[in-house]
Amino acid sequence: MNSQRHFWSAALLALGLAAAVPPPVQAALPALAEGQPLPTLAPMLEQATPAVVNIATESRVQQRRNPLLDDPFFRHFFNIPDQPRERRAQSVGSGVVVDARRGYVITNHHVVDGADTITVTLRDGRQLEAKVIGSDSESDVAVIQVPARNLTALPLANSDRLRVGDFVVAIGNPFGLGQTVTSGIVSALGRTGLGIQGYEDFIQTDASINPGNSGGALVNLRGELVGVNTAIIAPGGGNVGIGFAIPANMVARLMEQIVAHGAVRRGQLGVSVQDLTPDLARAFNLPASQGAVIAQVSPRSTAAKAGLKAGDVVLRVNDRPIRDGGSLRNAIGLLEIGEAARLEILRDGKALTIDAKVGEYVPAKAEGDDINPRLAGAAFEDIGPNSPLAGKVQGVLITNVDSGSPAARAGLRANDVITGVNHRAVTSTDELRQLAARSGSLLLNLVRGQGELLLVLR
Repeated sequence: MNSQRHFWSAALLALGLAAAVPPPVQAALPALAEGQPLPTLAPMLEQATPAVVNIATESRVQQRRNPLLDDPFFRHFFNIPDQPRERRAQSVGSGVVVDARRGYVITNHHVVDGADTITVTLRDGRQLEAKVIGSDSESDVAVIQVPARNLTALPLANSDRLRVGDFVVAIGNPFGLGQTVTSGIVSALGRTGLGIQGYEDFIQTDASINPGNSGGALVNLRGELVGVNTAIIAPGGGNVGIGFAIPANMVARLMEQIVAHGAVRRGQLGVSVQDLTPDLARAFNLPASQGAVIAQVSPRSTAAKAGLKAGDVVLRVNDRPIRDGGSLRNAIGLLEIGEAARLEILRDGKALTIDAKVGEYVPAKAEGDDINPRLAGAAFEDIGPNSPLAGKVQGVLITNVDSGSPAARAGLRANDVITGVNHRAVTSTDELRQLAARSGSLLLNLVRGQGELLLVLR
């Protein structure tokens, strides 16, 4: 009995102690760690997220159908009812309020391109109808406007100060889920040559960007806009940690022109360029390791008037370093027609400064009838700096070939590039005219798509 009484006394004592001691709290995090508040992005996001909006668009898309369905007799004979020739298409994207007073929202060109209606949904749930102020397909930037009532805008950062390794946050509307925040770092800067846009100078980030994030914000830890999310590399259709954003400085310059003119009035120097490779640097005996080599200067262009020459190596434009041909194209492409450009160059190993005013480049054109009867029916054009072929191939672009013409019968096609005539290189319509006009038969070197071929015209 004594042992049983002792057992129950011990059990009751243990239960009493358990009731007196509060259970440990394991689910909640401490407010402080070693006397310091735990790090969190919440305060910054509370300030930034109201400026990022969801964009829904609706457009009419023509439906492809069998031409027989347009024949009333065919429909009547087979008792086929009338069918709509177009359907309504909907898409979603994102945008960033950058001017609360005027209601300007930055987004991507491809988000609003062809849209009949644009609905902007704010963080607080308000839905506003938007109109397009202007758009630029070459850079994939568009400016839309909503009624300016109680809006929050994101301040723009100086994106030139970004460094690889800086923390960034992507805010947008992935897969139409609603506003979503992801974080990562700047993985690389100045990404070009991706073939995504005509003018590329991307920030690469591993912050998750998915379909629907297009036009959304890439912000730094101060809540400033450093880029506009634009594209991803997605072999499987989803995020793999490689996303791209247009730098805020580029967006700001483009927005100025879009708001002022409804479009980008992009200036040109009139040069073809290529990257300064180590081999070229050794060939030119140059100390520079980065820059853009001027391969060709178009006659009567602003570059020719300013005194630029083939072989010049451009190192800086308006104090901005030039890494390669793409960065030179971007630096000039952000300048409006008539703006001044100060170029720091190397010529024969000597440093020079040349001042030029960017102008509107109009490529020279020619008709085959005026060059050689064998080329009759074809239209030719110089490959200008704005062309997607610029810097990739030197030659003369065939822009059109009339059906049944001598040029068509000889095998020429639109979008062919003539790179040589009778074993002589051709880089302009002037050279094509000089070499082809005094020739009986023509041996043409052509670039067609990804291949090359020879064509004999007798």
